[in-house]
Amino acid sequence: MFALCDCNNFYASAERLFRPALKGLPIVVLSNNDGCVIARSEEAKLAGIRMGDPEFLIRDLLKKLDIHVFSSNYVLYGDLSERVMSNLSRWFPTVVPYSIDECFAWAGGMDNLDNYVVLVRQEIIKNTGIPVSIGIAPTKTLAKMANKIAKKSGGTCVLSTSDDITNAVAQFPVEDLWGVGRQYYQKLAALNIQTVGQLRDLPEGWFKQHMTIQGQRLWNELWGRPMLSLGDPPPKAKGLSVTRSFSGYIEQVDILCEAVTAYASRLAEKLRTEKMCCQFLEVFLLTNKHREDHPQHYPRHTHRLPIASNNTLDIVAAATRVARMLFQYGIKYRKAGVIATALIPEHELQFHLFQRHDPKADKLSEILDHLNMAYGRGTVRIASEGYKKQWRLKHEHLSAGYTTRWEDIIKVS
Repeated sequence: MFALCDCNNFYASAERLFRPALKGLPIVVLSNNDGCVIARSEEAKLAGIRMGDPEFLIRDLLKKLDIHVFSSNYVLYGDLSERVMSNLSRWFPTVVPYSIDECFAWAGGMDNLDNYVVLVRQEIIKNTGIPVSIGIAPTKTLAKMANKIAKKSGGTCVLSTSDDITNAVAQFPVEDLWGVGRQYYQKLAALNIQTVGQLRDLPEGWFKQHMTIQGQRLWNELWGRPMLSLGDPPPKAKGLSVTRSFSGYIEQVDILCEAVTAYASRLAEKLRTEKMCCQFLEVFLLTNKHREDHPQHYPRHTHRLPIASNNTLDIVAAATRVARMLFQYGIKYRKAGVIATALIPEHELQFHLFQRHDPKADKLSEILDHLNMAYGRGTVRIASEGYKKQWRLKHEHLSAGYTTRWEDIIKVS
């Protein structure tokens, strides 16, 4: 039996946790640079706020409806996510995180799952303050479905028998099924297939023909036959990127290079976390396409590294060199990004016969990671990143680091 635990409206719940006065009030969380809505409380959803709404377009509506707005605080969210996962590991023998706000767990061999899962949910909420929903079923696909049902039926749902599964799929909308994307949904809608029950009744051959081998696995999972193991690793990324919009316009090449240095440093850190090296590094610059009175310029260039690398110095040097080449004076740049492609595992790195490899530089990157992990990201950084950071993200509604910063810890008198 597989369990899926999902934190309800996670970002909004995290903000509300340390400000209980916001309970029952509408909350939205904005993306980087306070761009658009990426999380909503149930109250905000009912008020008509849609996912992805640009903040500047709904600013008046947010004020009119007295909706509380927060900038994304990923450090806080990451810490609270770890607390939820840690608590879940006390109740399930194996817990595998799927995203920042949900994870799969193994629930096989347990008796009286209906009562057990209710107890687990109560303890998680009591220990972390984050509301969760838990669904349990014989396969991962059915567990995802059970979790969605749980959100509307008290927070828990256990599909342990064939009758439970049949009753659940009979009314479950096919567009909400894990593994059915927009393209497949359009195809199913054309066949007038509205529920998962109707989808499951199609012959296995149809799935294999129209939805490839993944569809065949989906069909088996819907019939309670596990085709996905608990520890199935996610596919390796074909590329990694760090892209950001600036808080204002950049018209000076040195300031632009400060931003690109920061993005390239973060990209190198992500590569080392994934234990991957990149062979190609792409840098792009963007202007504001919505400003017709500004000259438009969208340059991009891909640079090939002599030796695939995840070294901060190598990545920063290449990225800033390309950024200087792309920059044009008289242009107001609004966004930049650095993308690493042609990724290869660290242990498969092949050196160049005529290119010297400096192991000291790799050691320096490793030390940077350790120091920044211990004392906070950005504690030690490349000098060319600058100090004033005129380009840094706008986060006018950022909440405190209640669990990660000493000066922000709540004090009780």
